[in-house]
Order: sequence, then structure tokens, then C-alpha cells
Amino acid sequence: MFTGIVAAVGRIESVTPLGATDAGVRLRIAAGGLDLLDVIIGDSIAIQGACMTVIAMGPDSFDVEVSRESLDKTVGLERAGRVNLEKALRLADRLGGHLVSGHVDGLGEVVHFAPVGESHELRIRAPRELARYLAYKGSVVVNGVSLTVNRVSDEADGCVFSINLIPHTVEVTTLQELKPGARVNLEIDLIARYVERMLSAGQAAS
Repeated sequence: MFTGIVAAVGRIESVTPLGATDAGVRLRIAAGGLDLLDVIIGDSIAIQGACMTVIAMGPDSFDVEVSRESLDKTVGLERAGRVNLEKALRLADRLGGHLVSGHVDGLGEVVHFAPVGESHELRIRAPRELARYLAYKGSVVVNGVSLTVNRVSDEADGCVFSINLIPHTVEVTTLQELKPGARVNLEIDLIARYVERMLSAGQAAS
């Protein structure tokens, strides 16, 4: 589990294919400011919001293997570049964001990203299968960052939701690099997922 509070911005230094063209890749991640002293092989680290398992470590880097399935359902893990990093939540940690599983539910598309006063407004189009989980003042994870939804506008094929980004969030995450047309990893609120399941199961049983 994670909180969606990015601990550091690292960088994918190398992408090594694991075998055939339809196989996954091995990534070497420069940890940036992420403290690796308490990280061991087998631990989980969220990279751009996707939970990955550490398989090797260096003094200031770590390696993970990403399956073809994960590559097909996420963005930002297929090439070198900056990435948001967060170590797995410990039971004694502060829950500064919200409960995050690190399992990407789908991809969104940035339709607007621009300054508004000291902050930035970010608008993202979400696909129909995720739109029903997005609500005013609800939580969503974008590229591993826990954010609050300010507005939702429904469309025929999904919805567009708006987020206000404070200067600190823009400064310490890779969200600053977003542009209209960019795709982003989305994870819906964990509680909303269970509520929807309970309601649908109840309707099926009646």
C-alpha cells in the first residue's frame, strides 16, 4: 500500500528487454533523493504510480522488472526519463494522501495544464470505465500523486475532471512536465471501488 505522497523524483537510467519482443523489460532507477537505506530486495516501490518489486540494488539505484502486461497498461515505464517514486507504506507512517494500491486502473489524457495565479489547473479526460468513480472532492492518483478532484464534467465517452495543483506539488513531482495530449496513469479511490462492488452485488442478488 502507498499514500500517493511522492517521496522523490528519480530517473529511469536504462531499459533492458527481458527476451523476445513481446516480453517485459528490466529498469534501472536512479533513486534521486529517495532514501534506500531501509530498502531490501523484494520490497515494493511505486514508480509513476505503478507498484514494482525491487530485484537488485546499488548504492543509489535499484532495479525492477516490468511485465509486458504492465507496460501495455501504463505509461512512463517504457523509456528513460524522470519518474515519481514512493516507498511502500508502513503501519506507523502518516497517511498524508489516501490509501493507494499502486495498481493502475487505466490511462487518462491531459486536455489542459496551465497556471492559474500561483497554482496550476490540470484537466484530464478519463475513460468511461473510470468516470463513475470520480467525484467532486474525491481522491484520484495521477502518475503516483494523490490529488483531490475539484470538478467533474461528464461526456459521452467518459468525463473530464479538474484538479488544482499547488506550487509545491508541481515543484516536487513530474506533473510539471505534463502537456495537453500527454497520457497519464490513473488509479481510482480504493474505497469507491469497494462501494461500487457492494452495490452491484446487492442489486444482482435481489
